[in-house]
Amino acid sequence: MRVMTVLEKSILNKLVELEAAVKCLRTGGPKPDLASIFLELDGMTSELPWDTDPNLLHYLSKKSYQKAMLFLQGRESENAQSNGRHV
Repeated sequence: MRVMTVLEKSILNKLVELEAAVKCLRTGGPKPDLASIFLELDGMTSELPWDTDPNLLHYLSKKSYQKAMLFLQGRESENAQSNGRHV
């Protein structure tokens, strides 16, 4: 299993926050500020070093946040089974 960098851990935390915010929208809870979450993810993505795993870079650049989260959680095999759903 690969070891995550501090930046990758921050990205994972932000992806988990995004997932919770999306669930909140579905349940009619208070409207979260998704724009700021997306802005932070874009900023963190731009800070990733050149030697970052190409799969992670691909997922983040394509805004495939569910796939990026699975990758960072060590659940990459689930991406092959994905139905292409984006979060």
